[in-house]
Amino acid sequence: MPLSAIQPDDYEQLLALKVAPLTETFMALGAPQPHIFPSPPLAFRLRAEFRIWHDADDLYYAMFRPGAPKDPVAITSFPIASQPIQKLMPELLEQLRRSSLLRRKLFQVEFLNTLTGDMLVTLIYHRPVDDNWESEAKLLAQHLGIKLIGRSRKQKRVIGDDSVRETLCINSLEYHYKQPDQAFTQPNGHVNQHMIEWADSACEGLSFDLLELYCGIGNFTLPLAHRFNRILATEVSKVATAAALENRNRNNVRNVEFARLSAEEMTEAMSGTRPFRRLAHLPEPLANYELNTLLVDPPRAGLDKATLALAGGFKNILYISCNPETLLTNLKALQPTHRIARLAFFDQFPYTHHLESGVLLTRRVP
Repeated sequence: MPLSAIQPDDYEQLLALKVAPLTETFMALGAPQPHIFPSPPLAFRLRAEFRIWHDADDLYYAMFRPGAPKDPVAITSFPIASQPIQKLMPELLEQLRRSSLLRRKLFQVEFLNTLTGDMLVTLIYHRPVDDNWESEAKLLAQHLGIKLIGRSRKQKRVIGDDSVRETLCINSLEYHYKQPDQAFTQPNGHVNQHMIEWADSACEGLSFDLLELYCGIGNFTLPLAHRFNRILATEVSKVATAAALENRNRNNVRNVEFARLSAEEMTEAMSGTRPFRRLAHLPEPLANYELNTLLVDPPRAGLDKATLALAGGFKNILYISCNPETLLTNLKALQPTHRIARLAFFDQFPYTHHLESGVLLTRRVP
């Protein structure tokens, strides 16, 4: 996204233009009028990453236009980043300029922030990060009051901690999360809270047990736990699954079990194709769960054929999507058995064509 696309005075109009054609397309499938959740027009991104471009002994943040990977655009301000990231960017750059050791062969900088102000910075190098680097990096982290990671090929050095702590306010209740380095988290914290509250509202009246695929660190899982008797949530990432377990315990949620399984593996487990030792910790056999509702938040590719077939067997499907095109394809496949009961659009990425969607599907009555 070029910085020239950031037009906060025109934000409402730009959002309306983005939503209008999708609304028409979804309503053609029988969807009701969508609920639309806007973003703050500025300072909304909790993640940002920049290339570092070197000019003799100087360096600066850079981004690149599509098709021009050798033509850096210097970034002197980034108004869509959170206020703490915006404040830190020039301070970090000035400290890097003063240290030949920390800036040598520095390739990229990544910022991870939270609504509560926790900050993790990752410096990525085209050289090993050694003990000398770590000694100077500790001084840098202490001076800036941040957590710091140094990365190079097959190396990772952590100064302080490799995760940040987040607190989300969902319907006046606080949920506390550990967000590890390299685990997926929603980049727009304000919109993420709206997404969870909408999902919680959509689940009102749905009972029995919930199966969640692609659960990540438990972003939706924990606030939705009060709506169901039990939740079985799966995630393929080891790092995210470990964080989800920690988050469950920290929030004192007692009716959720996490399992490190991919969506494809969980589909096999549900069909009885093969057993999985990673489900052996469940308090009772999988067959004893009354899984009436399915929650999915898949990657941009959407649901594969096997998982789509699994979804068709559920009474209710809550589908969170980061790609309206694959969502529409999946909805068309589910249309013979399910109808769209609720629809929402969440503007996670203002000034781009990307739009997060939420759909509640209920089984058609014959």
